[in-house]
This record gives sequence, C-alpha cells and structure tokens, in this order.
Amino acid sequence: MRIEHDIKLGFKDVMIRPKRSTLKSRSQVTLERDYKFLNSKTNWKGIPIMAANMDTVGTFEMALVLAEHHLFTAIHKHYSTEQWNAFLNAAPKNITDYMAISTGTGKNDTKKLKTVFDNHPELKFICIDVANGYSEHFVNFVQQTREQYPDKVIIAGNVVTGEMVEQLLLSGADIVKVGIGPGSVCTTRVKTGVGYPQLSAIIECADAAHGLGGHIISDGGCATPGDVAKAFGAGADFVMLGGMFAGHTESGGELITRNGEQYKQFYGMSSATAMDKYVGGVAEYRASEGKTVEVPYKGDVKTTLQDILGGLRSTCTYVGAERLKELTKRTTFIRVAEQENLVYGG
Repeated sequence: MRIEHDIKLGFKDVMIRPKRSTLKSRSQVTLERDYKFLNSKTNWKGIPIMAANMDTVGTFEMALVLAEHHLFTAIHKHYSTEQWNAFLNAAPKNITDYMAISTGTGKNDTKKLKTVFDNHPELKFICIDVANGYSEHFVNFVQQTREQYPDKVIIAGNVVTGEMVEQLLLSGADIVKVGIGPGSVCTTRVKTGVGYPQLSAIIECADAAHGLGGHIISDGGCATPGDVAKAFGAGADFVMLGGMFAGHTESGGELITRNGEQYKQFYGMSSATAMDKYVGGVAEYRASEGKTVEVPYKGDVKTTLQDILGGLRSTCTYVGAERLKELTKRTTFIRVAEQENLVYGG
C-alpha cells in the first residue's frame, strides 16, 4: 500500500484565469480541429465534441443532428446489424466521418462488428468500450482489432493514468478514452472506491498521449459548458458528453409525463436498468455501478448545442484563443473554493 500526496483536481476545483485578448467577438473563434491519427494515419476535421455511446445518448438520431454541425457521435453497441443497414443506407454519405461503431470485447461483439464492416466498409471509427481498460485481455483485444482493421480509427478505454494510455497507443489505439467514475449516472467510485479526479486525469493522460503522437477523449464529469472548456484547456483532444446530451428529442428512452411535466429516462450502461434490458439482469458476481434517473425533457438538442458551443467560444475570447487548438497553451488554472453565487438556487 502507498499514498500519493500530490493533490488531484476535478472541474469544480478550478477556474480559468482570463488573459489579454485581441478578439473583438466570439464569432472570430474557430472551434474545428484537424487531426491525423497515430496508427490508422487517418485525417479528421470537425468540432471535437462527442455524444457518449450510451443508449440514451449515442443514437442514430443524435448522430444526424450532430454531424450537421461537424460534431461526433459514438453510437451505442446495442443496435442490430439490420438497424445499422437501414440507417446507413438512408443517411447522408458524410455521416461516417462523424460516428463510431461501439463494441465490447466478447465473441458476439467481434462477430457483429465484422458483419457491419463487411456491409459498410465506409465506416471509419471503432470505439472499443469497457469499464476497466487495465486488463490484459482488453489490451490484447485492441491489438487484435488493429491487426484486423489496420486502416480504421480505434478509440479505446477507459483508463485514467499515463502509463496505460501509452500501453493502449502502442497496442494499436489511435484515441484513448479517459475517465473512471466521473459521469453523472456512474457510481463506480462509491461502489468500488476506484477513480481519479477528471481534470488531473486529463492533464496526465494528455501529456502521455501527445508524447507518442496519440490523442485522448475526456469522458465524463462535464455538467456545464464551462466544464467542457476546462477539459479542452487541460489538454483533451475530444470531450465526450453523456448527461449534457440526455433528455432531448434525439436521445434514446421513452418520453414520460408526470404531473404535467415531461421527462426522459437516463441511466449508466453498468446500471441495473441497462443490464436488465440487455443481459437479463445483474450477474450474481457483480454489482450495479450506475444510476437510473429521469431527466427533464429539453426539446431538440440543437438548443443545448448552441449553449455548449457558445460557451466554448466565449472561453476562447476570455483568454485570447482565436482557435480551439490554442486554448490549452493559453489556459492558466486557478484553484478555487467556489464556482458561482448560488443565492438564487443551484
């Protein structure tokens, strides 16, 4: 047993210090990024914000709207091959630039992945998603997937430390998903005692990835547009959002009406709700590590999207970053005890 005495920080522990700026308007800020990925050698251009691969967020309907604005969607892994065929046959051709097919590491997952790619070789991104990215089995699966799909962009995770980011990149991943337990409907930290404050995880993992020419996704922990800005400021190449994209017309889940108010169900993919739905319940050797909540219905996602992108542009103007690419270099974090005045609610 050992204790690390360095303080680790989350988004709530810091704010970004403003700096002199020559920008006159938020409209001058460019949020698009250009990336060339490490192992696939693929080039990508877009706004590097992602909808999470949860079945109440990463839907085909969400992908259509986000792709119009050049944002990315990691499609959840529970669509059938028939549903993939129907969607891609009717969707705009450029949709494949802004979506990933998600998979687990089981034999059935591998089989379905191959079937979808055989039918639609134009797909470019694979998201290999497990709760614990530290297992030898997971590393081997990433290696095997790289061998089978040498030209595809592989997203792999989740991890929270630099040495594991390096291991996954060297094993064939292009982008590593960073985050254990920060999500709004994730209970891993209280059920297992395992986790890492998200801001510090981003800083450590981005440093490791960029040293090898790889990229990272900050996955989880963002509750406001300001948190998204902090994630980019800390060095994240992409920011993945779950709760912020939940509760919309394009989100999965039924619309519930109660006492005249409308809600949509939102739950973690390791929750009892998800496991009841897809694997017949929580296995006797494990515990549920997710919450199930009802999110007030927010309408179309484009309104929330404007709020997120507008907030991010505003951050850039406060620190003088004309392009999102410059935000990290112009970010100075200051530690704080409070974020906002909550006298009128919080």
